Amino acid sequence: MKAKKIIVRSLLIIIVIAFSYVIYYCWVSFPIISGYGAKNMCSAVFLAGRSEQQEREQELGFSPMTLGTFTVDYKDSSVTGSVFGFAKRKAIYRAGLGATLINELSEDDVRNQKSRLPIKPILNTDTIVWPMGDKLISVVDSLIDLIKLKEAVNNIFVEKDTTAFIRTRAVIVVHNGNIVDEQYANGFTKDTKLIGWSMTKSITSALTGILVKEGKLNVDEPAPVTEWKDADDPRHQVTLKNILQQSTGLDFVEDYSKSSDATKMLFQKAAMGTYTASHDAKDKPGTVFYYSSGNTNLLSRIIRETVGENDYHAFPYEQLFYKLGMYNTILEPDASGTFVGSSYSYGVARDWARFGLLYLNNGVYNGERILPEGWVKQTVTPADAAKKGEYGYQFWLNAGEKNNTANRSYPNCPTDMYYCDGYEGQYVFIIPSKDLVIVRLGLTQHDNFDADKFVADVVASVK
Repeated sequence: MKAKKIIVRSLLIIIVIAFSYVIYYCWVSFPIISGYGAKNMCSAVFLAGRSEQQEREQELGFSPMTLGTFTVDYKDSSVTGSVFGFAKRKAIYRAGLGATLINELSEDDVRNQKSRLPIKPILNTDTIVWPMGDKLISVVDSLIDLIKLKEAVNNIFVEKDTTAFIRTRAVIVVHNGNIVDEQYANGFTKDTKLIGWSMTKSITSALTGILVKEGKLNVDEPAPVTEWKDADDPRHQVTLKNILQQSTGLDFVEDYSKSSDATKMLFQKAAMGTYTASHDAKDKPGTVFYYSSGNTNLLSRIIRETVGENDYHAFPYEQLFYKLGMYNTILEPDASGTFVGSSYSYGVARDWARFGLLYLNNGVYNGERILPEGWVKQTVTPADAAKKGEYGYQFWLNAGEKNNTANRSYPNCPTDMYYCDGYEGQYVFIIPSKDLVIVRLGLTQHDNFDADKFVADVVASVK
C-alpha cells in the first residue's frame, strides 16, 4: 500500500512538472509565434503585394508557426495573430513605413507618430540605364563563360529534395558593373520586394558610414549611449567600432530556437535599441566576437539620435537609397519609430545588387562619394575578436583565420570575398578580385543550400 502511494505521488509530481512546462512554453512561445506571423504576413501582403495563401504555405508553413492563426484586415491594413486564441498580437501597415508590430505602446500612439517621409522621385526607371535605372544595355563580356554561368545559376533553382525545398527566388550576377545573368522563380519578378532579414545590418553600417563622413560620428570614440555615460560604467568603454564589429561584450543572447533576448527584442519590445542598451556588460569590449541583432538595433537608435527627428525617417532614402537608384527598398521601424536596423528591410533583387556595387566601387556611386574614404577598407578588415577573420563592420568576411586562411567559412571562394547574410538564405556576395556582385534571395528553411559551391561555380565562370 505504501509503495502504491509513492507511485501515485510520483506520477502526480511528474504530471505537475509536465503541466508546468507546457504552461511555461506557451507563456514564452505563443507571443513570439503570433508576433512573428503577424509582422511577416503584414509586410508580405501590404508592402510586398504577396498573397496570403503563399505566405501561409511557405514563410509560415513550418512548425511551430503552423500553430498560429493570422487574420488579415484589408480595411485596417493590419494583421492579427494568435495561438489557439491566446497571445494576440497585431501588426499595422503604414504607407512609407511598412509594417510595425504593436508592442508596449498603444496602437493609437503608434499610428499618431509624426515623421517626415521622403519624396520618392517620379521616374520611369525602364528608360534609365542600369545601375541608376532598369534599362539594360547588351554588353559582350569576353571574360564570362556564359554557359558555365547559366549552369551555376540554373542549378540553384532546381529542387533536388522535395521534402526540404531551397526555394531560390531571385539571382543576379553583376560583372564589371553590368548584369550578366538574372533569373527569378515562377511568381517572382524584378519588381518583387523580398525581405532582407539580417542583410539589413549592412545597410545600417552604410548609414553609420555616411554620418562618419559628415563628421557626426567617430568610430573610435565611446558610443553615444545615454545609459552608459557614467565613466565608471564598464559599458562606457564600448566604442562605435565595437558595436559595428559585434564585440560590445554585452550580456545579450541571440538564440531563435527559444525565448531569448533576441526574440523578446524583435517580438515584444517597442524600442529595440533601448532594450539592448539596458543589458549589463559581460566581457571587456573588443575582446569577444558575439553576433547580436541587439548591437545593430542599438546602432540604429544612435543613428536616429544623431540625425535628429526632423530628418530621420527620410535619411536612409535621401542619403543612400535614392543616390544608388534603390527606389524599391524600404526600412521598417519598431513601435517607437526607430528602424529595425538588424532585420526589417524589403527590396527588389536589383536594389540589393546596387548596394553591392556601392561597396565594390569603394563607396563611390554615379560619380559621388557616398561612403567616407577608407570606409570600405575598414569594413572588410577583420575584427580583432573575430578569430576566423569572419566579421568586419556589419558585413561577414571570408578572410579566414590569421596564419591559416584555409580555416574560413567559404573554403572554395576567394579570401577577399565579403557579404551581407540574412536569415533563410539572403545573400549579397562582393568579390573585388573578380569584379563580381552576386545576389541570391530565397526561402531556405533547411541547411541544404550550398552557398559555397554556388559562389565558387559562378567565380569559375569568370575567365
